[in-house]
Amino acid sequence: DSYFFLFKAVVSTQSTGAAAASPPATGGADGQQQPENQNTWKNLLWRFFSMYIMISVIPSFFRGKQAPATTPDGKVSPGHATNMWPTGTQFDLYLYMSPDESFDVLNSTLLCHFADLSMGEWYDGEEKNGQRNHKVTIPTTKDLQNNGTMYVHMVATRNGAVINSLHSHNKHDVVVNSKRWTRFKKRKIEATTNLLTGESKNKIEGAEDGEIISYWHPNITISMLDDQRVWPVGQQIPPPFDKWVHIDLEAMQYKPILYVNDYWELNSDLIPINDTVNELPLNIIYAPISVFYFQIYEAQKMQKQWNSMLGVAEASDEENDIVKRTMLETNPYILGVTIVVSLIHTVFEFLAFKNDIQFWKSRKSLEGLSIRSILFNIFTQLIVVLYVLDNDTNTMVAVSVCIGLVIEAWKVTKVMDINVDMSDPVLGLIPRVTIKDKSSYAESPTKEYDRLAFKYLSWVLTPLLVGYAVYSLLYEEHKGWYSWTLSMCYGYLLMFGFIMMTPQLFINYKMKSVAHLPWRMLTYKALNTFIDDLFAFVIKMPTLYRLGCFRDDIIFFIYLYQRWVYREDPNRVNEFGTSGQHPEGVPEDADITSEGKVVAPPEEESEPKPLEEKKKE
Repeated sequence: DSYFFLFKAVVSTQSTGAAAASPPATGGADGQQQPENQNTWKNLLWRFFSMYIMISVIPSFFRGKQAPATTPDGKVSPGHATNMWPTGTQFDLYLYMSPDESFDVLNSTLLCHFADLSMGEWYDGEEKNGQRNHKVTIPTTKDLQNNGTMYVHMVATRNGAVINSLHSHNKHDVVVNSKRWTRFKKRKIEATTNLLTGESKNKIEGAEDGEIISYWHPNITISMLDDQRVWPVGQQIPPPFDKWVHIDLEAMQYKPILYVNDYWELNSDLIPINDTVNELPLNIIYAPISVFYFQIYEAQKMQKQWNSMLGVAEASDEENDIVKRTMLETNPYILGVTIVVSLIHTVFEFLAFKNDIQFWKSRKSLEGLSIRSILFNIFTQLIVVLYVLDNDTNTMVAVSVCIGLVIEAWKVTKVMDINVDMSDPVLGLIPRVTIKDKSSYAESPTKEYDRLAFKYLSWVLTPLLVGYAVYSLLYEEHKGWYSWTLSMCYGYLLMFGFIMMTPQLFINYKMKSVAHLPWRMLTYKALNTFIDDLFAFVIKMPTLYRLGCFRDDIIFFIYLYQRWVYREDPNRVNEFGTSGQHPEGVPEDADITSEGKVVAPPEEESEPKPLEEKKKE
């Protein structure tokens, strides 16, 4: 089971009847798709890992010691069951629809009939890909418009068996599978309005948020599994076949699996059913399926059971659609490369975090570092935490951003002197806290450069903030004024937050040095930024959001330019108090200039030597 074929399997939807690749129907259940990020690839990696466990590891526990399935002369050993329909068996496929869960030909409506199909035939159809298509339009009934239920019944027959209410046919010549096709979900209506006009684009007359309504998917893919393996009778059949293989003990055979492949059905394609919908489209596709593909799709269904048992948060419908669209629209080679790169992204993310902690933990001098940027990062992280908590977000995402806020708060204790005075509490209850700059920052020109940088920066950011706030208030909808404040600040930081990296560039320019920067951490973050650029090309997202992924690259290239311009100076003292001329450390009483150079003490003037000593020399 090569993983190359795994990638190819999840992408090659034409050969497996991927009906979701057709144009999406209007009136889907989802709203506007949100921009994706690298979490898509982490979700995708977890899916592949789950598939490997379910396909390769779990079945090994059910195998045990088995007797040979065939005798030396090629016959099936006693105690083993074979498929009733061998490869090459000719059969017809019928698709019925009815409101009843059990199939009854008298109460069902025939939608489609595919004649002269063959087990294991991969080159059937007009395009010679084993696939057949048929489109129908189904008129809706009053019951269906009022949250009624509709089932599809797939019936495969061989040897000319005729379907009738008397069931006069041979039971071995007919395979039936039924599936409920209407789906019931809670209607989700965003309770947002324009705070100035009170109007809402999401408002639907007669609709309530949270009410359960029925949906219809316009694509159905039916597959016949050509599996000719021999199963031992009386032993546990490994998953996922245990739910599908039912052995007839009299004939020592089992019926083939008639499968509905609904993996590629996107949630965004669902059509809500109401009294205004008079007809529903249905694109019927038949395509054969291999054992490997069947295991992949069934493993995805088993993953939900795993998540519930392990307590893993279930992915939302939007996240599932993102993963499926990524696999549908991405070349399998690029998909494989990007998954490997996403693993490297995770490693770099950890290394950047580790080096960032080490840098601030061992930092002694704050000269050359923008302390105001660190304080602003706390405000930024706080806005992100409040925004995430105000919206329905995955628990793991909320926990991660809260941890980020704690780390930013910890940095403040490293860059500022914080004293807690318990002897003189405020109002007699609250301890008095005093915060002041560290001497290495306050007594150096860095503080003045930092103040100037934010002064110039405020001239640019303030008009942008006011303009974005007015735009958000006039043209966007919000839950309330609190939600508007958070979404406005979050959107502003997402759009213009990269400008906050420029004060450090200004300090580097004024000091003509970059020796004080945490280059390891910056390098790891820059590599992650380049990986994000790769995601921007692979994942479908709005053009403006895609261009925004390249903003951090510009800042990093400016850092690299400064590193090239302000090359290493052996006389300059670095952040650890050493230099090329003083590898053991600069003396405590030495004078250091604003550029980080040690001022040499003046040479003492010696008395002139006598004339006789000069003659001797």
